[in-house]
Amino acid sequence: MLEDEDNVIKLSNRSTEKFSDALQLGGTKVGADNTHFTPGKMACNVLLFSAYVVVMSFFLCSVHAKVNMNASSLTNGDDSLRGKSSLESKKAVFDVRKHGAYGDGQHDDTKALSKAWAAACSSLQPSIVLVPKGKRYLTKHITLSGPCKSSITFMIEGTLVAPPRRSDWSKETIRHWIMFNGVIGLTVAGGGTVDGNGKIWWQNSCKTNAKLACTESPTALTFYSCSNLKVENLKLLNSQQIHMSVEDCTNVRISGLTITAPGTSPNTDGIHITRSKNVQVTGCTIKTGDDCMSIEDGTENLHVKNMVCGPGHGISIGSLGDHNSEAHVNNVTIGTVRLYGTTNGARIKTWQGGRGYAKYIVFQNMIMENVWNPVIIDQNYCDSATPCKKQTSAVQISNVVFKNIRGTSASKEAIKLDCSRNVPCQGITLNDVKLTVKGGGGDAKSTCRNAKWKKSGTVVPQPCASTTTV
Repeated sequence: MLEDEDNVIKLSNRSTEKFSDALQLGGTKVGADNTHFTPGKMACNVLLFSAYVVVMSFFLCSVHAKVNMNASSLTNGDDSLRGKSSLESKKAVFDVRKHGAYGDGQHDDTKALSKAWAAACSSLQPSIVLVPKGKRYLTKHITLSGPCKSSITFMIEGTLVAPPRRSDWSKETIRHWIMFNGVIGLTVAGGGTVDGNGKIWWQNSCKTNAKLACTESPTALTFYSCSNLKVENLKLLNSQQIHMSVEDCTNVRISGLTITAPGTSPNTDGIHITRSKNVQVTGCTIKTGDDCMSIEDGTENLHVKNMVCGPGHGISIGSLGDHNSEAHVNNVTIGTVRLYGTTNGARIKTWQGGRGYAKYIVFQNMIMENVWNPVIIDQNYCDSATPCKKQTSAVQISNVVFKNIRGTSASKEAIKLDCSRNVPCQGITLNDVKLTVKGGGGDAKSTCRNAKWKKSGTVVPQPCASTTTV
């Protein structure tokens, strides 16, 4: 069909050129084929040309109409993007149903998903792996690896659901549920759902029941060593542990995610970023039982905006330097964020004994409602069953700005800068901050220890009214 249409267009263009050469007002004109035209024949030629144009236009419209009739949703099985013609998309579609998927939430569809991915990854043509809407696809641990021969869109229109039994994971696979490994030019989208079925994992967590031994749990969606990655327009639900982790990736765009788990679900971070560069996160709503975002070692050039967070533990840089490790975080900007009922707001947390740095960090344009620790730097962080020993080294925190932050604190201590005696925080700026205690429960307070800071604009509570160096 495309070949026929191209031939018609070429024929139309050649004929048009011929008639244009011949049809000029005035005397005799020699056409492209040496045919002589005279004014006496002019009217007839004009009529013939007009009729020709009408016929060709009708034919071309018919061709385009036939092509457009073939354009429909991916879920209907056509090789086209939703709402676009095959002329525009030129992408091969690999539907998991055609590779054996049941989509009933009961049969194991892992192999079908793997086959569809393998076919798409080996295609020379840009490809789509389609998880159709209206179905639930039971998926066990799976790793979808690159490099692939062309770009791939992993289109989740339906629901990928994890198995309800912990026994479906082995010791080798327990850290991950769905992993994308080493893929270049990957887009994951579609408006569907990734359901971690995490309740059984939460019930068996040592953070839920202190009598239980602490064990590992899967991260729902992991992107490892990917570049030019887009993740957009998805719902992540009830992860076993972290909902989405971006590790060792470059040039990442995350947008339009809705991430939801109960406020009591342990370790269910929304978005986890580590060892990754040039990352943008926009327009996400995150309600979980842990950090809305956790930003860890190796993160560089991260920009976050237009986020809603709560319940959860807020937005955290760290923890950094655990187990006496070295960590580096550089150039992070977090802005236009609303936090509701979170345990923390804008937080940086590092362990004693670590090394490295966290620098050039901006938290700005944030609104907080009933947040327990709206602004906090904690260089003495300890998340351990036993007390942490005091150590002399620490991750250096410097050049941090808290700007245009407003709202209410659930505690009287609205600003807390708890820094290391040996490696104090440096270059901390509080600029236009106004935080009050929720419900008029007295004046908010701020405390500082071993922090070198400065004030700009109006800051309430009075910054570092209680200052110590110990």
